Amino acid sequence: MMIDTLLDGKETISDCWRSIAERAPNKEAVVHYVAGEEPYRWTWGEILRVSSLYARALKDHGIRKGDICAIIIRHHKDFYPIYMGISALGALPAVLAYPNSRLHPDKFRQGLEGMVKRSGLDYVLTEKDLGPVVDPMVSGTGSTIRAVLYPLEWSLGGEAGESLPSTIGVGGDAPCLLQHSSGTTGLQKAVVLTHRAVLEHMRRYGRAIAIREDDKVVSWLPLYHDMGLIAAFYLPLTLGIPLVQLDPFEWVSAPVILLEAISSEKGTLSWLPNFAFNLLADRCREEDLDGIRLDSLRMVVNCSEPVRAESHEKFLRRYAPFGFRKEALAACYAMAETTFAATQTTPGRNAKQIFVAREDLSAGVVRLARPGEPGRACISSGAPISGCELRILDDDGNALPENRVGEIAIRSVSLFDGYRNNPEKTEEVLKDGWYFSGDYGLLHAGEYYIIGRKKDLIILAGKNIYPEDIEDVVGKVEGVLPGRVVAFGVEDDITGTEQICVVAESQADGEAEKKKLRMEIVQAGMGMDVTISNVYLAPPRWLIKSSAGKPARKANMERSITELKAQ
Repeated sequence: MMIDTLLDGKETISDCWRSIAERAPNKEAVVHYVAGEEPYRWTWGEILRVSSLYARALKDHGIRKGDICAIIIRHHKDFYPIYMGISALGALPAVLAYPNSRLHPDKFRQGLEGMVKRSGLDYVLTEKDLGPVVDPMVSGTGSTIRAVLYPLEWSLGGEAGESLPSTIGVGGDAPCLLQHSSGTTGLQKAVVLTHRAVLEHMRRYGRAIAIREDDKVVSWLPLYHDMGLIAAFYLPLTLGIPLVQLDPFEWVSAPVILLEAISSEKGTLSWLPNFAFNLLADRCREEDLDGIRLDSLRMVVNCSEPVRAESHEKFLRRYAPFGFRKEALAACYAMAETTFAATQTTPGRNAKQIFVAREDLSAGVVRLARPGEPGRACISSGAPISGCELRILDDDGNALPENRVGEIAIRSVSLFDGYRNNPEKTEEVLKDGWYFSGDYGLLHAGEYYIIGRKKDLIILAGKNIYPEDIEDVVGKVEGVLPGRVVAFGVEDDITGTEQICVVAESQADGEAEKKKLRMEIVQAGMGMDVTISNVYLAPPRWLIKSSAGKPARKANMERSITELKAQ
């Protein structure tokens, strides 16, 4: 029996959860992992029982079908039943990021106010610590928030009459959840997905990765992003396989805990953004890896655009001695607007790599580089999953053949219907049933390779420069913190073209050392026939990141121009 038959006849997510709990009440659903502590192990029977209690309490506080409930809660074992309880009522859970210690309360409040206006949040479920910031927003001008609730403070007495309340009047075409696409806080676009879209995607993506009953997902990913929410939360919980969930804040401080969890829990599946491969390879000390084995992993999926070949190679070199296999290195191309994955590499086979001539790539043509010729290593993100179709388009919207670079457009059975409260942006990206992604990519031998973001492309004297290429080269300069580089173009009225600027984090101290580093960065650009006009050196942790953990080019460009020009 294929595992996705569990979805047969199910209209809603809660239907799935009830069915799994009835079939296997003692099976592990979620392993809530905290470093240095014994994990809390939710069985399906227990998590559904507590979800029912939360659903009744939420209903008593006024939450009804269709209400949007923002969840701003740190890593806590009750997050899962709270989320399930919201969904069972036919309300829409929307996970938002809990502010880290470096974010000023005013900045967090401004970001949340932006989301309230864009998404129309009805309730905020959070922790007491955020009360002083969030409570005043209930009566704030233009706010849609009816109440701020603190579910972790509730006493859940009594027994549940059934595993979850029936979502009467909620069918497959009803909205299921709200997630925010990548972007800086307050500027994210709100994507609403239906139950049918999510369940259909789980069925098809599950087949694309050859999901098995003995699989176990291990993840540190934040649940406010589609990679964490869909791949590492909904996928295991709708297909009845265990999820081991780590604290994202803990992982950033000590990346080795992911490897510890995979080793101890015998994890088989994990999804990572590209930077995490580098971080795990660079930040885990040999003494911390004693006893760790990664033999159980059958797929570690790099879900970034583009995927970096060097990151895969570095990770493989570091962890092959611990049992990690090359064929477990996988990749996919995904976004909130398509529920999650549009493409996926073949399970059990290392993601393909091609080395293309850089000069031709700049002109939008793909040609395999000759020996010694400057080129770029491109990693495949795989072939389209079932029910998903991709096209490569030129600037006029015409389809391009294989081996040509253009914008990726996607049509999918799990495509979103539009951004909530943002018809202008919806009209910009949804055209005749196709989603225009804003990503540049190419089709080669039946698989798709992602090159970069259309809006980030730098045009220098008529030549297309992908900032990712510059960032890769600059990141290798000694003295630059790896992965902490942003390149962008700035219009120059005098020359009539763009100037290339680079912001690089470094611990360089003293003007002489900084001057030397700037010269080395410029020389690195010259090595790829690119003139870097301005180099801004920033201290560690200076770069602004998007909700997906990637440096936000536009925000960093604006900040660097205003704050670092004095250099």
